[in-house]
Amino acid sequence: MNTFRNPHGDPIPKTLELARSTEEEKRSQLARLADFHARHAAEAPAMLQRLKDTVIGNGNVFEVLMDAVRCCSLGQITNALFEVGGQYRRNM
Repeated sequence: MNTFRNPHGDPIPKTLELARSTEEEKRSQLARLADFHARHAAEAPAMLQRLKDTVIGNGNVFEVLMDAVRCCSLGQITNALFEVGGQYRRNM
């Protein structure tokens, strides 16, 4: 959370209205994700391995990420990065 507020900016609203997805929107997104995974099932594992190898080898991760997003979901990419780099845990 960014705690800096411009003293000359817009006032802070008293209440915030949250945008919520409908069940239909959620189901649609999950169906599209499943379709994406199915279409790229053959190429995703090799790309995820390439990403992990690049991270371990201190290579150009951004370049590989640009290729990976074409056949891997954000969740797949995130899990691959967690496998090689660990997961950040904020101290509370």
